[in-house]
Amino acid sequence: LQKTLILLQVTLSVVVGKTLMILFPNAMKRYILKMGEKSRMNKNPKFSYENWGPTFFSFKYLLFVLKVKWKRLEDEAFEGHPAPNTPVVTLSGEVHHLLDFMGDNRPLILNFGSCT
Repeated sequence: LQKTLILLQVTLSVVVGKTLMILFPNAMKRYILKMGEKSRMNKNPKFSYENWGPTFFSFKYLLFVLKVKWKRLEDEAFEGHPAPNTPVVTLSGEVHHLLDFMGDNRPLILNFGSCT
């Protein structure tokens, strides 16, 4: 049910966005550039709007957003329920899943921190 609701929401968003891009291309360009400021995407001199702007609200965009949103459904943790088996990448670049690190009789402890 959650995946269906996400599909409907993202599809509607893409249809509306694509329609607005056709009807109001300059206004949508300004809007997309404004969104790019938040992610600092437009600060990279090697990328111009023409390189990435038109990809918004495309079919590939729809598939990518759906994939990300559906994957995030698996990452939710709830008290009393099994832990999510989130993919993690080692320093050597190998992909594992979080629960791969559990031992037989020992708990898995996650320590989040930073090193500056």
